Amino acid sequence: MTSLLSRRSLIGASVAGALLLTAAVPASAAFAAPAPAGSTVAGTTGTTGTPSVLPPLDPTALRAAISDLDHPQATGAQLRVSGSAGKWYGTSGVSDIRTGRAVHADDKFRAGSITKVFVATVMMQLAAEHRVSLDAPVRTYLPELLPEEYSRVTVGELLNHTSGFGDESGPGVPVMKTPEDIVAHRYDRWKPKDIVALVTNKPLKFTPGTKQEYRGINYILAALVVEKATGHAYAKEIDARILRPLGLTHTSFPGNDTKIHGPHVHGYLAMSDGKLKDVTEYGQSEAWGEGEMISTVDDLDTFIAALFSGKLLSKPALDKMLELPSKDVHMLNDGSPASYSMGLQTVTLNGVQMWGKTGERYGYNSGMFSTQDGQRRAVYSFNPTHRDSTQQQMTLRIADAITKAPDTKAPRH
Repeated sequence: MTSLLSRRSLIGASVAGALLLTAAVPASAAFAAPAPAGSTVAGTTGTTGTPSVLPPLDPTALRAAISDLDHPQATGAQLRVSGSAGKWYGTSGVSDIRTGRAVHADDKFRAGSITKVFVATVMMQLAAEHRVSLDAPVRTYLPELLPEEYSRVTVGELLNHTSGFGDESGPGVPVMKTPEDIVAHRYDRWKPKDIVALVTNKPLKFTPGTKQEYRGINYILAALVVEKATGHAYAKEIDARILRPLGLTHTSFPGNDTKIHGPHVHGYLAMSDGKLKDVTEYGQSEAWGEGEMISTVDDLDTFIAALFSGKLLSKPALDKMLELPSKDVHMLNDGSPASYSMGLQTVTLNGVQMWGKTGERYGYNSGMFSTQDGQRRAVYSFNPTHRDSTQQQMTLRIADAITKAPDTKAPRH
């Protein structure tokens, strides 16, 4: 029996395990833990400043990664791989099962928790401008929302998920036991302060800074800190600092608008009888600063390229954003080393280390990743019909395909 709001934390750690992190389905990490300090990992820059060599792209493997729409069950998929180490783009399935329209690169989709990276980037800019202190208690900025017992939680601990906040629970939180329950509540409206109240009605789960646990509430609060520090809606601040400077004209923050405007991919959810329900139209107020964003693969590729090339943050600020908690901090759920930095997560597969984020909303799953040197970037989006751990099947295939060298012994046709 899971509530609408608590699923965000469960699934957030889920595809985090597979390609990075989504916003609601628990799972074990598919990428290995971060490489130990001093080790050499492809995609990073060595002590000489020379970029590491990445394996060439394998178009056959990339195509296969997104073509199997039965594992998981999905209606469409797309993948863009960019960077100096090779480029590839492909699609499968349809954007609309009613019309049979193919998926296109400029189709919008719900990007879910990728929203967090945009919030974190603005927070790092504000910290560099000395308008926010990452070491300051969150209560310094939001005294009216956080009781005294939460005074130890800092802004930085929100960004790297070491705050210790627990589940959202309380009267009025709907329980989601069936797909029909989900559809029945898709137009519910929540205010950020009301979501915060559902967490601050109970003690912290652990001492802030001592463990790491992915929680959506951290970025609800982070977005509220942005608003308090700037006097502007967090979405407007992101628009002014990121969207307009980079020309991300297909990225937006819908607020209470339940629709996706312009060309877009439809999201579907399988009902109890197996029939698909179009859930493209869906209120995002319960996600807000932790997962409401709409975007495209091209916009997300432009964003992560700009982030790692220094267009959005100075080197000290970017280094701080990539800083992981102390080696003594481990994930609460499985004891693995902490892998979330201040807005991103680091993952390593086939010897290639990447940084990025996954996102998940009903009917949508997406992710964006880049090596630190920008040689290889990958942005994907697919449309699973079941919100469960089967989604990892697609993310795992993509993760393997973008980091593994082609099999030169395999027959080519």
